[in-house]
Amino acid sequence: MKQSTILQKLTLEEKCALLSGKGEWETWNLPRAGVPSLICSDGPHGIRRQAGAGDHLGLNPSLPATCFPTAATVANSWDPELGEEIGQALGEEAAVQGVHIVLGPGLNIKRSPLCGRNFEYFSEDPYLSGKLAASYIRGIQSQGVYACPKHFAVNSQELRRMAMNAVVDERTLREIYLTGFEIAVREGHPGALMTSYN
Repeated sequence: MKQSTILQKLTLEEKCALLSGKGEWETWNLPRAGVPSLICSDGPHGIRRQAGAGDHLGLNPSLPATCFPTAATVANSWDPELGEEIGQALGEEAAVQGVHIVLGPGLNIKRSPLCGRNFEYFSEDPYLSGKLAASYIRGIQSQGVYACPKHFAVNSQELRRMAMNAVVDERTLREIYLTGFEIAVREGHPGALMTSYN
């Protein structure tokens, strides 16, 4: 069924439900409209599918999975083929664990040493970040699982990240922060995209 047909069938309440989760890692299912529930998992460096009740801190036990080198480490290789191989392995493990969407790769730009997620991001260079993210996306999605690059965009700090105001001029936004995402989307064709809180 076409997406536009599905949207026409949904009530306002059902459309709103799709903007939030059914649980910590699961989207709402709407059987009447043929919309299945999808399972998401953190995944920039390994699948984190929780075995029992999901929690956003990852305190409850998770299914065993491979821990891959951080994006920062992989970026030092300057090797998109390696990124695609890692993506394929992430996608394969996700599929085996019943995960539909891998929440990754992370490709924000490293502009502040205070960003608590710099290890999750590839580089301070938007071109390198975009090329490697695109390779991860292609690898993940080659296994029938969606990739969800994150965090779009200007997610440069963890302190008060749900309340901070990212003030950036348009040139900086376009040339530094959005370029990597543009490359990743144009070349990787991700099935989803995660926004940031700012």
